Amino acid sequence: MAGEMALLRPEVRRSRERIAALLDPEFTEVGASGRRYDRAAMLDALPRMPALPGGPPDGGAHEAGDGPRGMRGVELAPGLVHLTYETVHAGRHARRSSLWRRQAGSDDWRMYYHQGTPVHES
Repeated sequence: MAGEMALLRPEVRRSRERIAALLDPEFTEVGASGRRYDRAAMLDALPRMPALPGGPPDGGAHEAGDGPRGMRGVELAPGLVHLTYETVHAGRHARRSSLWRRQAGSDDWRMYYHQGTPVHES
């Protein structure tokens, strides 16, 4: 969960080195647009992207209702955890899902897969 929260922070997102330390070498993402990203594309894109909806803006202050909600982790197998949570930012609601894995012999967890799905609340 700490790694997921770190990836929401603008100061981490601006640092290619910090992003690289958190993304698995085989990382993939399916964005809200349906576009697929690999690790190299994300390392290039994240430093230029605005803070992720739900991540704290610069300065760390949240608007009411912003931020991750209901983050839950389930261990699927040794060294593999599935995180789910929701974000709401500027009226946009999304459900998010990430797989984090730990390489054998390492204590470092890295994001292997991420997907954000927009939710239209009515």
